[in-house]
Amino acid sequence: MKIAIIINTSWNIYNFRRGLIEHFVANGDQVLAIAPRDDFSEKLVELGCIYRELPMSQSGVNPFADLLLAWRLLNILRKEKPDVVLGYTIKPNIYGALVSRIAGIPIICNVSGLGTVFLWNGLASQLARLLYRVAFRFSTFIFFQNDEDQALFIEQIGVTVEKTAVLPGSGIDLKHFSLQAYCPSGQVTFLMIARLLIEKGVEEFVNAAAIVKEKWPNVNFLLVGALDEAHKRSISQGQLDSWVASGLVEYHSPLADIRPMIHACDVVVLPSYREGTPRTLLEGGAIGRALIATDVPGCRHVVNDGENGFLCQPQSSEDLAQKMVSYLSLTADEKISMALNSHRIIKEKYDQKLVIDQYANRIQALHALTNQDQIS
Repeated sequence: MKIAIIINTSWNIYNFRRGLIEHFVANGDQVLAIAPRDDFSEKLVELGCIYRELPMSQSGVNPFADLLLAWRLLNILRKEKPDVVLGYTIKPNIYGALVSRIAGIPIICNVSGLGTVFLWNGLASQLARLLYRVAFRFSTFIFFQNDEDQALFIEQIGVTVEKTAVLPGSGIDLKHFSLQAYCPSGQVTFLMIARLLIEKGVEEFVNAAAIVKEKWPNVNFLLVGALDEAHKRSISQGQLDSWVASGLVEYHSPLADIRPMIHACDVVVLPSYREGTPRTLLEGGAIGRALIATDVPGCRHVVNDGENGFLCQPQSSEDLAQKMVSYLSLTADEKISMALNSHRIIKEKYDQKLVIDQYANRIQALHALTNQDQIS
């Protein structure tokens, strides 16, 4: 079979869908990777993919640019003739569903998170919901990453429950993100890994750091993520520089390999306003680190409050700080137990093999149905 994967960055395909690609390639399938060109495009070719460039902006709605995006995608699909399309992220999902219908190719969409569309009201949000309603009428099947997103789409977008299912996020490669022994030391480090956007809770993380440092001045706070000032809800460079200069946080731009940073921390923190299934929590838990996250869809599916970490109130620096203090107050044995619980939960519920199996079964079912229709 020839399987097309469409995502808004090559980086995303390589880092989050590599296990899926390796499974298909090992199975003798062709994998067509369709995404904007970046530093990871050639790595997709090295994995065994056929790569086709598809320029697209990650945010914003420009009717002319999006019409061109749809036209380019249609031309790629007509030329490459894949047997099935896998769509991820909002624009590939919406325009992929519409274009795949025109090309007569089944598409499996993956709603990996609702992003800003369902967090903020406005014209762009209303338009995106409308496009979802139209496009998802033509999707063959839709995967969600938590049952709350699934229920919301059934209620507000009008998708039917029969053509939906819930996946354990993008899954995690437990060989790559393997358990690392955790030994509590006298100096605790809280690590946040995220795009530097308001809705990721970056401001809450820094404000919580200020609160905690008043009583625990030796605690470290590390912030890792991409700064994108072109995004209207991005943290500004000036704000970031101010935080670093004040000594509240240490900042690192995105790393090619995040594992050493997680190894060096005690707790992975994500005060996001809403998630699908947050990758950074899966990575931190798989390596065996305690987690602190907001009690919102996506995050609360990974963090069991008091067992492998703590849940805090969304958009509350004070409550986030309190949960950090709760961790600092644990005994060494309690911290070790929390770290081991994190790894166990990720291993039981979020192994990427579970995701790969669901995709393989769904694609096989579509292939069998297509062959039956052709015989008929």
